[in-house]
Amino acid sequence: MSKHSLSSNTPVVADGMTLGVIGAGVMGQTLIRGLIASGVVGADRIWAADKNPSACSKAAETLGVPVETDYGRRVPAADLILICVKPADAPVVLASLRNAGLRRDTLLISILAGVSTDRIESLLGTENPVVRAMPNTPAIVGEGMTVVCAGSSASKIHLDRAERIFEGVGKCLPLDEVHFNAVTALSGSGPGYQFLIMEALADAGVRVGLPRQLALTLVAQTALGAAKMVLDSGRHPAALRDDVTTPAGCTIGGLLMLEDGRIRSVLARAVEEATKIAAQLGASTSKISENSASHRAGSGGGH
Repeated sequence: MSKHSLSSNTPVVADGMTLGVIGAGVMGQTLIRGLIASGVVGADRIWAADKNPSACSKAAETLGVPVETDYGRRVPAADLILICVKPADAPVVLASLRNAGLRRDTLLISILAGVSTDRIESLLGTENPVVRAMPNTPAIVGEGMTVVCAGSSASKIHLDRAERIFEGVGKCLPLDEVHFNAVTALSGSGPGYQFLIMEALADAGVRVGLPRQLALTLVAQTALGAAKMVLDSGRHPAALRDDVTTPAGCTIGGLLMLEDGRIRSVLARAVEEATKIAAQLGASTSKISENSASHRAGSGGGH
């Protein structure tokens, strides 16, 4: 965890005000659960929104907080709003917040992949403090990795509040925004790469005679343990790899096969490609005009 304590003197949400989560999908629900479980914000002060009515009903039942399509009436009392929608929905959501009477001191935290703080501020058209975050799906099990950066109107206090939210679901670090597309490609998309690698290794275990579930358990626990060794020891992965690579042993034989398959360059190319796509996601929002977004948003309803 980072340096922050959940008992900090600065509350995440001011007394008598609420925290809203727009986009009650996997990550939105995960963050709500983390906030409640960690005691950062009580369930009675959280609300959420989603454009799908059936999703609202299911999420409300699961989370124990109100989840609605029409959230406009809740916006003026919100001290902090998490924006957890798809990048293409950003113009509509931000316009609806502005039209619903968003207070100028309400903190907005965005997890929109590829959408810069400059772009968010431009679409919003106000001077609200904005913090951009890039979490990943292991937040579901409390082992997420999130980086955050502040927009032009956000202070260190705003950044601290954002960090404390994401510390409820894993590890959180501040980072310069110039690196966000790379982070999106590496840790944001990273679980997908890890799942593919684990699937392939489990299949290999089946190939050499292991029952499938046993092979998968061996692979997953080995990946978990190896990751913990890197984080806890502070040693370079190459040094840890050397520890398990004995002369003329099994590991060196397997490693040579992986190198023959150019695993390093393949993984590097995957991250490069994902970084390019992350940049394109942000660029795509620029093609939607603010006037068009305002027209579609109406008077502060769902997105």
